[in-house]
Amino acid sequence: MQARFNIVKAAPEAYKAVVALEEFVQNSGLERRFIHLIKLRASIINGCAYCVDMHVKESRHDGLSEQWINMMSVWKESPVYDARERALLGWVDAVTNIAQTGAPDDAYEALKAHFSEEEMTKITVAIGTINVWNRLAVGFRSQHPLDKPAKAA
Repeated sequence: MQARFNIVKAAPEAYKAVVALEEFVQNSGLERRFIHLIKLRASIINGCAYCVDMHVKESRHDGLSEQWINMMSVWKESPVYDARERALLGWVDAVTNIAQTGAPDDAYEALKAHFSEEEMTKITVAIGTINVWNRLAVGFRSQHPLDKPAKAA
């Protein structure tokens, strides 16, 4: 696979606009673990290798456990996530797949049980933002960096 082109060079103003939205998300007051959860789960759903690689590394850096990170793709089957995280994961799934789900009432009610209207709005903006990044990265084939292979002892 090869990158199609560099989006930053092609449309710097468009890139700056998405970065501004990202800065809002990062400074929104949402807990870091929730931001990581949103970014990683949506990127998994969207098949964005660039973003999955980035958000796994960022989650590790911020101290989230390997199990918490690794079970994200099968969250419904894992007890590692608490009730708030599970409600949030359900909302990420529903909003990321909105054409299929229509953001169902059960996902909304689960989210509403744990978050205020302000938080739900910020959460949904964060979901929309990572979906924009995913569409740019997948659409234009952004390549994640390759880690250096570990040397055998």
